[in-house]
Amino acid sequence: MRKLFFIDDSLANKISYYHLLLLLISLPFDYFYSHVIIISFTIHTLIQFKKSAVKPMLTLQNVVLVSVFMITLICTTYSAYKKEAYTELGRQIVILIFPLLFCINPLDIRKYKTQLLLGFALYCTGTTLYLFADAFRVIRYYHYPVSTIFSHAFTNHNFSNPIGMHATFLSLQLGLALIYLLAIVVKKGAWSTRIFYAICCCILTAGLIQLSSKSVFAVVFVVVNFGFPIFILHGRKRIMFLVAAIGVSAVLLVSIFNITTFRERYIKDLTEDLSRTPAEGTLDSRIERWGASVHLIGQSPIVGHGSGSELPLLKDEFFKRKLYNSFLNGLNSHNQYLSFLLKSGVLGLLVYLFTLAYGFSRAFKTKDIVFVAFMLLIAIVSLSENILDVDKGTMFYGFFYSFFIFSMPKLNPYATCYTDPIKSEFILPEKQPVE
Repeated sequence: MRKLFFIDDSLANKISYYHLLLLLISLPFDYFYSHVIIISFTIHTLIQFKKSAVKPMLTLQNVVLVSVFMITLICTTYSAYKKEAYTELGRQIVILIFPLLFCINPLDIRKYKTQLLLGFALYCTGTTLYLFADAFRVIRYYHYPVSTIFSHAFTNHNFSNPIGMHATFLSLQLGLALIYLLAIVVKKGAWSTRIFYAICCCILTAGLIQLSSKSVFAVVFVVVNFGFPIFILHGRKRIMFLVAAIGVSAVLLVSIFNITTFRERYIKDLTEDLSRTPAEGTLDSRIERWGASVHLIGQSPIVGHGSGSELPLLKDEFFKRKLYNSFLNGLNSHNQYLSFLLKSGVLGLLVYLFTLAYGFSRAFKTKDIVFVAFMLLIAIVSLSENILDVDKGTMFYGFFYSFFIFSMPKLNPYATCYTDPIKSEFILPEKQPVE
């Protein structure tokens, strides 16, 4: 734990490290704090600028990392909704900033990957504990039974409301933190440390269940039950873990579905989202909003309608289709892939798909289970949310994508090497050619 706060490096690099650590622990809270930290980190980086320490900028990885922002910038040029387009550009600017800062700043992110992820995971655990404490405080104040914690009043958005976070975007952070800590638990280490992190995993799991994000829960379920045996464990340990994980997951699922609130959230709500809203219904299903988006996409399928056009166009279309709840609340497509098609057409969607494919290829090549989990979270949650149209989504995507790419090991000139995703140790062949 000491290594989390005290690192052996130059003063400038220590300040850079603390900026990144503060940024990570600020993610679950209001975006004001993360924006202030980014501004401070940018100023510090520029003050400490050294031309000799600058990493190559015109590389494929950097082009991929900023591609989403560049698509938004290009689509702004022909958008009929300039004000909304500029707002969208401002929201996505972090996607451009992080790769540039990581290129200019001399801090070796690979060296401190473990500490930064650990700080993030522990703070997510602390945030979850705070939310549970706040919920039980309210329950006690109004003399409700303890079982009220499983009611609609304390699940999903109501659970994350005390910190002003959307349930799905908080679930993204808790899910990534859970995967990282669980990876530490299954690795060899001191029992006291592993038990502590196992308790943290239980807290994060409880938080994920309480937040009830179906897409994030599905990704975590797949990664834990199949990703860990494939990427981390071998031989008999792989089989033992697979059996144990599936058994625990089965018990957990049965317990969840025996609680009315969660059964409605995970099954009934999913069914309603994929069904037409009945005539007497007051809420609009996702599939109807998707239908409205598809209709607009058909009007300009190649280049789309331009940045910032989604909400204004959808609002008119929702009104025409009598989707009054979506109209009054100004809802978006709730699907990042459809959002790209609507605003930037097929060309924009292809760029986004290539960006995801590149990330998956890097993650699988290094066998980094946390990076794999991150890419799966982005890809799957994009099916149900416009993850790049809200500040917390762009911050999560922009920082962690750049972080995982820049924390990958440099290739050894004689053989491919990779980094242990938990220990951040370089694994090289035993023998090297002698010059």
